[in-house]
Amino acid sequence: MGVSITFKRPDGHDAQGYLANAAAGDAPGLVVIQEWWGLSEQIKAMVDRFALAGCDALAPDLYGGKVVPYHDADAAGKEMSSLDFLDATSQSVRGAAQYLARNGAKVGIAGFCMGGWVTVIGAAHIPEFAAAVTFYGLPPAEAVKPADVKPADVKIPLQGHFANRDDWVAPARVDDFEAGLNAAGKSFEFFRYDADHAFANEQRASVHDRHATELAWSRAIAFFKKHLG
Repeated sequence: MGVSITFKRPDGHDAQGYLANAAAGDAPGLVVIQEWWGLSEQIKAMVDRFALAGCDALAPDLYGGKVVPYHDADAAGKEMSSLDFLDATSQSVRGAAQYLARNGAKVGIAGFCMGGWVTVIGAAHIPEFAAAVTFYGLPPAEAVKPADVKPADVKIPLQGHFANRDDWVAPARVDDFEAGLNAAGKSFEFFRYDADHAFANEQRASVHDRHATELAWSRAIAFFKKHLG
């Protein structure tokens, strides 16, 4: 149901993305951030689903058209390592937020895996966002300047969905970030699922968990309705 579009970044350069509009003309906006595989059909399907749930949803293409096959984790890691996170967030992601904000509605951000890391960066540094949801993604434990984000940096309500069997965002990291949010008095809610990393990816049968996905989805939609309208 969505379409590929070109939109402007704050620096005036063009960026590409996948857009699906809600039925209502004054719908809130939602920027959706890809996994480390790229702007895959799975992410496009999530954009479509967010649109059906009542949001104008836009996923910026952070890899410039590159989509890595699911079996090639090494290639995905190389793509993620070569990504300029600061540029991607401050330009492509913020440009997507500004595009969605044109109708005056509130805008949120949601991301999966690597996109969850980008989501937390956005929650700390992009003023257009009113709420954020990360699916099994957090900034790494070690500092990665200038894309490092500490819990105290988060400026908007944050919801997180994490897997208990996760070797990329380990439960201990989730606990530490949660403790930091609590200490900083931030508005947030974290949920944990007896599932594997990337449990919401329907195209990866080895890790997909339908029950965890639907529960996380219902919580995310309720969260965005509360904070975006």
